[in-house]
Amino acid sequence: MDVGTGAKVSSADRRHIWHISSSFPYALPMERWTCPNCNRVFGKLNQPHMKCEPAVTLDEYFAAGKPFERPIFEAVHAAIGDFEGLIVDPIGVGILLKNGPMFAELRPKTKWTALGFSLGRKLENGRLSRKVVDYGQKHFHVINVTDPKQIDDEIIEWLTEAFHLAGGTISNYLRDVPAGGDGMVPDDIDDPLS
Repeated sequence: MDVGTGAKVSSADRRHIWHISSSFPYALPMERWTCPNCNRVFGKLNQPHMKCEPAVTLDEYFAAGKPFERPIFEAVHAAIGDFEGLIVDPIGVGILLKNGPMFAELRPKTKWTALGFSLGRKLENGRLSRKVVDYGQKHFHVINVTDPKQIDDEIIEWLTEAFHLAGGTISNYLRDVPAGGDGMVPDDIDDPLS
């Protein structure tokens, strides 16, 4: 299936994503909660979080960061910044991107930014810089980004899928993605495990 950006999602992946999204405990869009102590926004009420310190602004974060971080963040944000429900949470170790729960993160390294994101399927792609980490029914992927031009249609498609998976709207997203002639949409699946 061509998702309109050159990225391919097979019918098998589509069934797997649909099964995963329908089995997550947060399969409905998330409510937001703002911690009264640190003013950070989370996807569930009374979300435990490491240090409960006041949130920093993006400007404060970038003032203390490495010069290559802001252009890479801006390339990502230009692609997904208009997504309804997007939470941008700059913290000491990087920038967390949330739609309820975290779906992606930008973590600065010595000479690059590690862009990590969670999908309901395991990618096999030469751009991945680390072994994919499986946790539950999701898979965490990392790509080392050295130049904002690397944030292309393929990466944007993965981030879009991760955003919808985290927010419980993956079924709506998959329904809206062109089926590429295979006629398969999540409503067509009688037994998602077969």
